[in-house]
Amino acid sequence: MKIVSIVGARPQFIKCAPVSRALRKDHQEILVHTGQHYDENMSGIFFEELSIPTPDYHLGIGSGSHGAQTGRMLAAIEEVLLKETPDMVIIYGDTNSTLAGALAAAKLHIRIAHVEAGLRSFDRSMPEEINRVLTDHASDLLFVPTENGVANLAREGIEKGVHRVGDVMVDALLFNRELAARSDILDRLDLKTGAYYLATVHRPSNTDDEKNLRSIMAAFAALDLPVIFPAHPRTRKFLEQYGIAGDTITNVRLIEPLPYLDMLALLGQAAAVLTDSGGVQKEAYILQVPCITLRENTEWVETVEDGWNVLAGADTNRIIAAVNQITGERRNQQNGQFRTHSAHYGDGTAADAIRRIISAFDKE
Repeated sequence: MKIVSIVGARPQFIKCAPVSRALRKDHQEILVHTGQHYDENMSGIFFEELSIPTPDYHLGIGSGSHGAQTGRMLAAIEEVLLKETPDMVIIYGDTNSTLAGALAAAKLHIRIAHVEAGLRSFDRSMPEEINRVLTDHASDLLFVPTENGVANLAREGIEKGVHRVGDVMVDALLFNRELAARSDILDRLDLKTGAYYLATVHRPSNTDDEKNLRSIMAAFAALDLPVIFPAHPRTRKFLEQYGIAGDTITNVRLIEPLPYLDMLALLGQAAAVLTDSGGVQKEAYILQVPCITLRENTEWVETVEDGWNVLAGADTNRIIAAVNQITGERRNQQNGQFRTHSAHYGDGTAADAIRRIISAFDKE
């Protein structure tokens, strides 16, 4: 088959890497990068580090409002699909690139495969939730990471083409964990294992809301260990716009976004991670690192059910209390089992399962 894979944001590059390696054993893949993430630290370095083939098309869409960005992507992707006439389009996750790819393919009657289907936060105020729902309802093959995802789709009447394959981010993490262990990022930042917290904040509900961002940064400043904060360009822009950077983050080391392997090394050796990222929540769970989520909900409910993740929102006191509780419990149980830890997200063979299902689907 000729397959067009569409990516545009940092988490999608990570998910795409193992799937692309598997697909190219049997099929021709055309890789399209929308340019949703365009900063070198958020984009180019990932392709090199994760050994992802150079994109066949770089659309250079860049930033913008949700509607404008999605519209420009839709038009540009349609041009590619008309030129390439693929048998299938593969999309990942829940970004504007995901939705634009699904809409472009659906309008041209091209079969769609959605990797990371079935996730729901049940919060329609999140643009990601809208993207997920619409994409799933347009897709022919839905590759679901968890049993909860399968149940979510069934409640919406989607049962055909649904396959629980596990999570491709497990594939990526297991593939790259040994390489990450060679990273010297702790030495470069003069850090000791377990003696710092790692933070990521990028969702508009936190970055675009001055009250929420101030509350989060006040919590970071009050924690008992330094907070290493690789700041997304949008987050840095709002920190500067609100005048926060110089006063309330005395306990925070603001650094540039990191390559995946350095980030993986920092995450794996942190005392805990504080994040509003879905992918980081899941990676923390897989690496058995406590997580405090700076949101009121999560699509990765298994991490909360097993006690590795605490939802704290953007409230200063709740964030501090959650960090103190979960890290205190872990310190008190260092010689025993801290929490239940299950293989909710598979065993690292999701990409190969996706390849086999796509190959069989081609014969139907």
